[in-house]
Amino acid sequence: MKSKRARATDISQKTKQEVWERDGGHCIICGSPVAMPNAHYIPRSAGGLGVPENIVTLCTNFSENKCHYRFDFGSRAEREEIGGKIEKYLKSKYPDWDPEKLVYRKYDF
Repeated sequence: MKSKRARATDISQKTKQEVWERDGGHCIICGSPVAMPNAHYIPRSAGGLGVPENIVTLCTNFSENKCHYRFDFGSRAEREEIGGKIEKYLKSKYPDWDPEKLVYRKYDF
C-alpha cells in the first residue's frame, strides 16, 4: 500500500490527460511530438505534487533534444535553463501559480 506522500506525488491518468491537452501534445521546451506529460517541475523526491500546476509535457529520450532527461540529469546550466522555461510557462497558464503550494505537506491532506 502506498503512503499518502507517494499517492500525492503520483500523476493520475486524469492529470496526464489534462496536461497533455493543455500542452497541445508537444514538448513545451522544443515542440517535439515525441513527448509525455510526466515531468514534475518540483521533483517527487522534494515532495512535488502530481497536479497539473506542477506537471508539464517534455520530450523523451527517443527525441532529438531529450528535454526531460536534460531537466532531470543535465548539467546545472541545462537544468536551470529548462527549469526557468517551465516556470515561465506554468506562470502563463496559472496566474496565481505558486511553487510553495506544489509541495506535499503531511498535514495538508
